[in-house]
Amino acid sequence: MDIEKRARRQSRRIIISEVLMVLTVIATVSILAFIVSGYWVSPDFKIERQGLLQIYSTPTGADVEVDGNPSSWLQRTNTSKTLTAGEHTIKLTKEGYDTWSRTINITEGLLYRLHYPRLFLTNRTEETIGEYSANFATVSPDRNTLLLGNNTTSWQLINLDTENIKPIDIDLSKILPFSSLAEGASTGLFSGAVESADWAADNEHLLLKIKQDTTVNWLIINVKNPGSSVNLTKEFNADFQEIKILNQSASDLLATTSNNLHRIDASSKQISAILVPDVIYFDYYDQDVVFSAKDQSAEASTPYYIGLMRLGSDEIKTLKTTTSIDRPVITKFYEDDYIGVVDDNSIKLYTKNDFTEKNAFPLSFKPDYIKIGMAGEAIIMYSGGHIITLDMEAMEIFDWSTGTDKFGWLDSSMIYAAKDGALNVYDFNGLNHRILSSNVSSHFPVTITADKYLYYFRDGSLIREYLFER
Repeated sequence: MDIEKRARRQSRRIIISEVLMVLTVIATVSILAFIVSGYWVSPDFKIERQGLLQIYSTPTGADVEVDGNPSSWLQRTNTSKTLTAGEHTIKLTKEGYDTWSRTINITEGLLYRLHYPRLFLTNRTEETIGEYSANFATVSPDRNTLLLGNNTTSWQLINLDTENIKPIDIDLSKILPFSSLAEGASTGLFSGAVESADWAADNEHLLLKIKQDTTVNWLIINVKNPGSSVNLTKEFNADFQEIKILNQSASDLLATTSNNLHRIDASSKQISAILVPDVIYFDYYDQDVVFSAKDQSAEASTPYYIGLMRLGSDEIKTLKTTTSIDRPVITKFYEDDYIGVVDDNSIKLYTKNDFTEKNAFPLSFKPDYIKIGMAGEAIIMYSGGHIITLDMEAMEIFDWSTGTDKFGWLDSSMIYAAKDGALNVYDFNGLNHRILSSNVSSHFPVTITADKYLYYFRDGSLIREYLFER
């Protein structure tokens, strides 16, 4: 009998223990799901839903302040943590460096990414790398290579990602137009002006638009093997209006001539039949091409339209008809594809798949140029030194000015402007303005290489500053 009682008591204990264990697991999972979903219990015992802040910086390990207070849970950058929904001011500091700050708006249940903050050493070491006679310069996408052009057909290539810089001469006499050989000279003379330079993703090929008087030539330059370069204008005997690079090595191109859109294979030197007629603007992402064009059909009640096509397909989808010449761009942010349409006074964002309008933002001017920045995280629109940035993370417009049209990209997220000899740097949205130098040449590029070196020109000299403590 005692054995049976003990057995029953033991069974009850086992059942109660298992029930408690199951309830504990359920409670733990529920709490975790509650937290993961962004919910939290405030100090006054109110249930609030939070958002997630993910923050990185260069250099890493900067101290973080949230709303003026050192964060107890977010002490260093390169981490993530929940924040209550609403407005917060984030400030980054690091000993020996300047500060960075921004006010952001956290949305409950959503991730907010700050991946671009950069802090600069306050006391940087400067050295002169060398003297260069150049009237043109451009930096590769990885910011490791600098190409210097001059009034001859012998240009120079410089590897910036090294302590000991040794320029390499490259002979472009067989590809540069408007060149002639002066009497007794070993190199040809080049008198054209480079209007634009676009590098391919392989950092070895670039597309040059060169003009002299009214003549324009488009060239694909191979900086590692100049002999394989191609003069597209002469090769196809065509007056190209616009050319854009499609692939890694600039062998696949999209171009307009006589306002007709074509595809070019620079390797086999072939040009396609007309893909789309009467194109005014075009842009592409991956295999999708968005464009604005004139509608030549007699029954058209509106003279222009925005269209979409996929390369390799004959199908052209009309997205929108317009009475004005609107300018489309296409981009990807997170996992979503967007088409932006800029008209005289606004930019409208549409989903690519069904062309549903998601957002619209007013513009203070109609831009002359539009660029996609930060891997799709920003749309930059500008005319002269007046810039409008659409921050895709914040879904917010920033209207600002550099005060000069002499500006460019310092790295993937910062814009520089050389004004009155001063090197001004800004975040892509115009925030965190800082002056890094008071004596730079405005007509040459400025760049940061490998997060270690800052390069700029001063009176023909290439200057290097170290961005880390040596």
